[in-house]
Amino acid sequence: MRHVFRQRVYYEDTDAGGVMYHAQYLAFAERARTEAMRWLGLPVSTLLREHGIGFVVQRASVMYRRPVRLDDEVEVITTLRELTAARMRLDQAIRGTAESGGDLKAMLEIDLACIQVDTLRPSRIPAHWRDLLAQLADTENASADGGDASHK
Repeated sequence: MRHVFRQRVYYEDTDAGGVMYHAQYLAFAERARTEAMRWLGLPVSTLLREHGIGFVVQRASVMYRRPVRLDDEVEVITTLRELTAARMRLDQAIRGTAESGGDLKAMLEIDLACIQVDTLRPSRIPAHWRDLLAQLADTENASADGGDASHK
């Protein structure tokens, strides 16, 4: 299953020309990851409170395809590519909505590491969390009509 999170582009997200500022793609992806975990029943605040651990970005890669403009509505589609004991790799596609043609705006690859927040040392992801996160795996590239979890 993959998670779909819809967001609108506001003036604060854009440069002087009304095009979404390049760093905002990362911010939109961050919000979508947080909401995907919340949708799975895994609010990141619970991970911190109950286990003293959190996720940090270890690597981020963005391929910009088409500009996103002021007042556009986009969907960030989050899928799990790889999950290990202490890391995960996510693919996040930013697309226009189906109503606007659904064209690909950017593709992000994000590697997250699990750490103990007090020591900043690597930590295992709790087994229960790994089991729930595994639901984000895009088994055989789920179609746009099936396998999506939406949050708008």
